[in-house]
Amino acid sequence: MEHKSILIKDTTKEEREQIVEESLNCGDLCSSCCACGGLEIDYQQYIDGKKELSELNAEYRADYMQTGLMEDRDTHSCPM
Repeated sequence: MEHKSILIKDTTKEEREQIVEESLNCGDLCSSCCACGGLEIDYQQYIDGKKELSELNAEYRADYMQTGLMEDRDTHSCPM
């Protein structure tokens, strides 16, 4: 199986939309913005070519650890 790059420079906007849609694939819980554990990841920034997925995920992890949500998890959580 060949792995295609998901970097902004290697994808079109349409491909990025498809990557996000397929990655989230958690029904009504998520769309282009995933409200997981009370924080949001704005995947529209990736789709629009403003930030790489790795940047968005790193920001989410840093916010998640900083706010202590690991202990105060809401019952709603995204399977991602």
